[in-house]
Amino acid sequence: MKRALVAAALLASLTALSGCSSTIADMTMPADAPARPKDATGYLPVHDLPPDRADPTIKPADQAKIEQELIAAREHQASAAAQSGTAAPSATTAQSGK
Repeated sequence: MKRALVAAALLASLTALSGCSSTIADMTMPADAPARPKDATGYLPVHDLPPDRADPTIKPADQAKIEQELIAAREHQASAAAQSGTAAPSATTAQSGK
């Protein structure tokens, strides 16, 4: 008897709450909440790109230094692999991504 009463109360509350779910999206927002755009499509503007930067993110001297460090690390790994007997990928294969 008690289980049937609990099940009936649960079913009644689920039925009552399911009718409210469609109106939640249309509720009014508080005054300090950001306004939602009223875009009919609902898709993000993927083709709207930010403007190009006026100055480069990495200075050319820093970029050259980083490139030289990467080349030195690649050569070090290739020599270490050659000493251990395993074949290291060639520079052209590593650069082409194959």
